[in-house]
Amino acid sequence: MNPAIASGLAPGHLLALGAVLFCIAVAGIFLNRKNVIVLLMSIELMLLAVNVNFVAFSRQLGDAAGQVFVFFILTVAAAEAAIGLAILVTLFRNRRTINVADIDTLKG
Repeated sequence: MNPAIASGLAPGHLLALGAVLFCIAVAGIFLNRKNVIVLLMSIELMLLAVNVNFVAFSRQLGDAAGQVFVFFILTVAAAEAAIGLAILVTLFRNRRTINVADIDTLKG
């Protein structure tokens, strides 16, 4: 029996979940342009949507390469989040704000 059918999740369900997560992340980026933390969370949500799609295709094809690739994406995402938050904390200490419009004044 197909493992996707046995678990109750068809690849179409996983792809739909990935599409919904990606759309929520895009909406988070376009609707909120003031808070840097929400922008970082939206980028992480995009990476999560891509990972769900990799796992769905990996399960469908019966190949573990997609799941290994997800492991590397999660590693890079964790490093990106740590560096982004460190920059954000330093910026807040220096400027006393994390508003994107105020950060834009650093140019020049």
